Amino acid sequence: MPHAELKYSSDLEIDAPSILAAIEAVILEHDAGAGACKGRAYPTDQFHHTHIAISVALLSKPHRDETFSRALLADLESRIKAQLRQPCEFSLGLSYSTPFYLTHFHPG
Repeated sequence: MPHAELKYSSDLEIDAPSILAAIEAVILEHDAGAGACKGRAYPTDQFHHTHIAISVALLSKPHRDETFSRALLADLESRIKAQLRQPCEFSLGLSYSTPFYLTHFHPG
């Protein structure tokens, strides 16, 4: 289950749900078995320079090697930037969870 977080200055007019959906779509294009990508967006009124910082985290798997990661990162960058209509600083990070990470659905 991948996770994505958008942290951005509130002067950016972005469609966060659309960007999060695009991130999920790109991940699934690269790895159809990745599952749903949980996403959150955090605009902030307190910032220094207009910017967006995106973090995408996936579980470590043997097929998610350097070649996979570089291709995924490039496609994520392209698809996300296509939705940004204002100039801004842009950061995008792709990370992999350690073997000591647990994720599943909790039925309550």
